[in-house]
Amino acid sequence: MGPAVSDSLTAVTEQQHSQGFERGTDGPKVIVVGVDGSDSSLRAAAYAGGLARRQHALLAVVYVQPMLAGGAALGAPVADTTDAIAEDLVAQIRHATEQTRGIFDVRWEFHTFRGDPYNGLVKAADDLKADAVVVGASEQAGHRIVGSVAVRLVKAGRWPVTVVP
Repeated sequence: MGPAVSDSLTAVTEQQHSQGFERGTDGPKVIVVGVDGSDSSLRAAAYAGGLARRQHALLAVVYVQPMLAGGAALGAPVADTTDAIAEDLVAQIRHATEQTRGIFDVRWEFHTFRGDPYNGLVKAADDLKADAVVVGASEQAGHRIVGSVAVRLVKAGRWPVTVVP
């Protein structure tokens, strides 16, 4: 290594120390996980919960309530149904939190957004200033051809995205 390279490495090292880098303290501070009640989304929530616990991060659990214009036009109680799903998800999370209190403590919040799942998760991640996004793999066969929410989030390239099978 020549003197110029050595001097450059020393300057970079000194700059990192002056910025206050400390081993073990960097990493995600807000982890967004998308849930919809499916098995894969609940596995994603469990994975994200473990990640949040290890990183001492806030776990933002997000349910995107679909806006089904066709169902609403036919008089279907869409909002009531999606509200019931959201309430059930919160109850499941609270139950799991109570069962693991003292063993597996995680700071978490529950958020609902309206819209299609992709745009809802993008809005949630932006609004909550997410450092990472975790989603379950799609369980619908057609998504392998057209593309799933997970694939679209990865392609957006705005956050690290973990897809849990």
